[in-house]
Amino acid sequence: MLRLIYSCIFYLITPLLLLKLWRRGKQAPAYRARIGERFGFASKTAQTEPLWVHAVSVGEVVAITPVLKQLISRYPELPILVTTSTPTGADRVAKLFKDYSQVWHQYCPYDQPGAVQRFLTKQRPLGLLIVETELWPNMLASCAARNIPVMLANGRMSAKSAAGYAKVSRLTRPMLDQLTLLVAQYKIDGERFTQLGLPAANLLISGSIKFDLEVDELLAEKTAVLREQIGDRPVLILGSSHESEERGVLELMAALWQSQPELLLIIVPRHPERFKSVVELAKQYSSQLLKRSASAPDNRCQIYIVDTMGELGLFYAIADLAIVGGSFVGVGGQNPIEPASVATGVLMGPEQYNFSVICPALEAAGGMYSVADYPALQLQLQALFAAPELLEAMGNNAKRHVESQRGATQLLLQSIERVLLGPLEKKTEH
Repeated sequence: MLRLIYSCIFYLITPLLLLKLWRRGKQAPAYRARIGERFGFASKTAQTEPLWVHAVSVGEVVAITPVLKQLISRYPELPILVTTSTPTGADRVAKLFKDYSQVWHQYCPYDQPGAVQRFLTKQRPLGLLIVETELWPNMLASCAARNIPVMLANGRMSAKSAAGYAKVSRLTRPMLDQLTLLVAQYKIDGERFTQLGLPAANLLISGSIKFDLEVDELLAEKTAVLREQIGDRPVLILGSSHESEERGVLELMAALWQSQPELLLIIVPRHPERFKSVVELAKQYSSQLLKRSASAPDNRCQIYIVDTMGELGLFYAIADLAIVGGSFVGVGGQNPIEPASVATGVLMGPEQYNFSVICPALEAAGGMYSVADYPALQLQLQALFAAPELLEAMGNNAKRHVESQRGATQLLLQSIERVLLGPLEKKTEH
C-alpha cells in the first residue's frame, strides 16, 4: 500500500520534474535531450539480454569502469546497458566506452511503475548492477516480479542516510529484501544495511572499488606538458566544487598570494551549468584569469577555471595540494581518492559523510588534513605552502595509502559472475 501511495505521488510531481529538466536545460542543454528515456521509451536495444548497470552520475561511472572493462574482456559478446540520471554521467559513459560497441547509454527511467515496466519489457536485462546506494522501490519490485537478479555494488550507508531510510522503513525493508546480493564497502556500511532490514546472508564486504580507479596511460605525458606551460610554481586546486565553495576559497587567496605570489589556483566546478557563473565570480578576485576552453594555462595567470568535462584527474595530477569540494556544504564531500591516487595531498572541510571510513583512514596515513571552516583552511594552506617538503610527503603518503587499499574489484567481479551472469553461462552451456 505504501508503495502505491509513493507511486501516486511520483506521478503527481511529474510536471515538476519536467519543469526542473527544462530549467536546468537553460544552462546545460543536455537536460532537455532524450526525455523519453526517462519515461521508459528506449531508442536502442540489444539482440540478446544485456547486463543493466545503473550508475547515477560521474563518480559512480568512474568507479565502475574498471569492473566493466574487465567484464568485457571476459565476456566480449555481453551487451552492457549503462544508465545514469545526469547528462554529465552520460557524457562520461560516452568518453570512457567510446571504443566498446557493446556498451551503450540511456537515462534511467523515473521510478514510476509504467516507466519501469516499459524499460524492462523493451530491454529484457538478464541482471541489474546498481552502483553505490541508488535504491528505488518500483525498480526493485519490478525486477523481483520478473525474477531479474539485482546486485548493489560498492554499497555505502552513512549514519545520516540510514536515519533517512529508517523513517520510511515500510519502503526500505522490501527494497533491501529484494536485493539478491549487496556488496558493501566496509563493515560499518554493512551493519547499517542489515539494521535497516537487509538479510545478513545477502551481504558481502569488499572494500571500496574507488581505490581501483583507472589511471590514464598518457597521464605522465599530459602532466609534463601542463607543468611546462604553468612553469615552476606552486599549484592549488579546488576540485569538484559546489556553489559557495568557490567564493569561500577565493576569499582566502589575497592573503595566500601575499606569501606565495606565484601560487596558481585551479578551480574545477562540479556541475557544468555553473561554469559561466564561476568564471564571473573569479574575475572579481583577479584579472589574471584564464579558462580551459579558451586557453592553455601560462606562467602568469593566477586563476585557471577548468570549464571542460573529464579532466579533473589530469589537473589533480599537476597540483601540489587539493581542496576536495562538497566538503564545505551539506553534500557529504566528493571523492578524495582521485587526488590521493596521483600523489596529491588532500584538504577537506567538515562534511565528509560520503567517505566516513575513507577520510579518517587517509588522514591517519598522513595523506589528508580535515579543517573545520574557511579560516582553518587558510591557516592550513599557509602552513603547507610554507613547507614544500611537507606537501611532498603528504602526497606520497596519500598515494601509498590508495595503493594499499586496492583489490575490491576482483571480489566484485567474482560476485557479478556468480549472481548476475549465471543465467548467461547456462544459456551458453546449452
